[in-house]
Amino acid sequence: MVAPRAVWKGFLKVGSVTCGVKIVGATSEASKIHFKILNRKDGLPVKSVYADEKTGEPVETEDQVKGFEVEKDEFLQIEPDDIKALKLTSDHTLEVGEFVAISEIDTRYLEKPYYLIPADDAAVEAYGVIRDAMKNKGVAARSCIVLYQRGREVVIEPYGKGMVMTELRNHNEMASEDSVFDSMTKAKYDPELLEIAGMLIDKKVTTFDPSKFEDTYEDALIAMIDAKRRGKAPPKAAPKPQENVINLAEVLKKSLAQEGLATPKTSTPKRKSA
Repeated sequence: MVAPRAVWKGFLKVGSVTCGVKIVGATSEASKIHFKILNRKDGLPVKSVYADEKTGEPVETEDQVKGFEVEKDEFLQIEPDDIKALKLTSDHTLEVGEFVAISEIDTRYLEKPYYLIPADDAAVEAYGVIRDAMKNKGVAARSCIVLYQRGREVVIEPYGKGMVMTELRNHNEMASEDSVFDSMTKAKYDPELLEIAGMLIDKKVTTFDPSKFEDTYEDALIAMIDAKRRGKAPPKAAPKPQENVINLAEVLKKSLAQEGLATPKTSTPKRKSA
């Protein structure tokens, strides 16, 4: 098996301790189905081009430049060298500025993972000390890296025999939970329903095993493509979801029965109807 190609090589620096490291992508899109855009008339692939907004003429790559709109239809041209000059951190160093408890990391901010491994045999000792020290303390390292010509905030944490570095979303990219949750109506329910729901959860608790995850959309695409190739009718669409549950207690108790569990005897006295 060929080892994945490193996307970055440099140094991990914690205080005075430095070790050579390299970063390898932890995700792959190779198994995903990819479509090409075709011309419906002749069935041949088409390609996208950048065209001048006024003349409609294609603009060659060497003539393309980034632009920032400072006023309506007034653009400031930004050259590649202008962006390169902005780099506020070293291209080749992951300098750890602080450590945070892994349990306190807000998973909403985790974006893309990479494997962080020693660059060579000479780096193994220092790498191992840093990894195991973080593992013993239950912490992750906070740092910043220049990747694909852009500075990115990251966290680095121990993972098995190695470490994982994960890109972080910026705080201003996140919608505030208050802006979403504050408008929700407060739920009111019989405490017995909470107990029943807890029993259903206990029955289905398992370990986190991504190898058992199924990409139902990808599977449906494969089935549809296979049917079209064989001239068969496409698979039936999934049924439309039902409306909201009207009698939640009845549905929960039915779910308990399906799992072979008895409905608990409620300790909450029922109100007699007048």
